[in-house]
Amino acid sequence: VGNVCLGFDNTLPVSMAMMNHHLEAVARTKPRALLVADMPFLSFHLSPEDTIRNAGGFLQRGADAIKLEGGSKRVEMIRALVECEIPVMGHLGLTPQSVNVMGGFKVQGRKADDALRLLDDAHRLQEAGCFALVLEGIPAELAARATETLTIPTIGIGAGPGCSGQVLVFHDVLGLIEGHVPTFVRTYTDGFRVLQEALSHWVADVRNGTFPAAQE
Repeated sequence: VGNVCLGFDNTLPVSMAMMNHHLEAVARTKPRALLVADMPFLSFHLSPEDTIRNAGGFLQRGADAIKLEGGSKRVEMIRALVECEIPVMGHLGLTPQSVNVMGGFKVQGRKADDALRLLDDAHRLQEAGCFALVLEGIPAELAARATETLTIPTIGIGAGPGCSGQVLVFHDVLGLIEGHVPTFVRTYTDGFRVLQEALSHWVADVRNGTFPAAQE
């Protein structure tokens, strides 16, 4: 939402109001897929009460579950949510809301100590009640190891093929964003060019007087 829909350089400016707006729009389509709403920066950092209120609001607006970023520091919040019967998906590795601490969007867990810490965090989140984990921007071997040792599923993005499932940003799959894309992205069509050509054809039809025609 922050990067591909709202034009931000990172996800930090995204607010609860913005997420609520987009969540409600998605929920109105009544998707068959599990609808997981992503908790934005500062919506789950201040207190369990604030965290529960924000996450509960997501469920009231149609979400089936919520996702939040971070490791063992988030265990208290996760447990509070689970006790309120709010399903929680965790998110480890390259966590976009920690971009300033990480020094940019860089692969995480390459050093042995960092890898062991991530594995420990994964098990702590599982014990706290997470039903699944997103593993983003970590070495494939580390993601595979985490997946093998956990009983909950993992969803990878830039984490190799050894995860239980994969996620990729819709706009990246369809090639809707012009310019640089992350190295872990595979685009399946040049959507930006297709849309550009369609709009150019429409403009040309307007200018030469063939749109609208009698039937339109």
